[in-house]
Amino acid sequence: MDLERLINRHKDAVYRQLVRTCGNYDDAEDALADAILSALKASDQLRDPQLFQGWIAKIGTRSCARMRIKERLMKFSSVSDLESRGIELTTGEPGPDKLAEQEQLKSCVSGAIEALPEIYRDVYLRREIFGEAAEDVSASTGLSIPAVKSRLHRARQFVRESLDSGIGCKNLAENPD
Repeated sequence: MDLERLINRHKDAVYRQLVRTCGNYDDAEDALADAILSALKASDQLRDPQLFQGWIAKIGTRSCARMRIKERLMKFSSVSDLESRGIELTTGEPGPDKLAEQEQLKSCVSGAIEALPEIYRDVYLRREIFGEAAEDVSASTGLSIPAVKSRLHRARQFVRESLDSGIGCKNLAENPD
């Protein structure tokens, strides 16, 4: 396949399409250049030369869309402008305060589970924490399925009451923020 010949044959038609898509000649030229470069890099993916024009036009259209997005983002001059418009920039990792809060919450939940009466704890752990099916818990504990469900229901009530009352979670209850 002669890629250079295909590019020369279709670049004018693709350029005209990109002018309409991008809205101006300069962006269309940039999008066409990006599309040609991408097409050269990915030429091994083109199976049918008959589809080249549509393929390169699609690449150019995506390039126009990326330019528009970049243009819109460039209008914001600072992080404070972004934040004032409700766009929150985060690193994706929780900060130290969030990590401390999560550890404290884990501690509270662990304390509430440990405070469960023994007859409920095993069923609660297996169903809620390990995600086992009621049938599996029933078979391994010798309890009927309704008994497993009943114990799970009571265990959930105990855990909820423990967490609501703040047992073992004094600091969390005092600082709800």
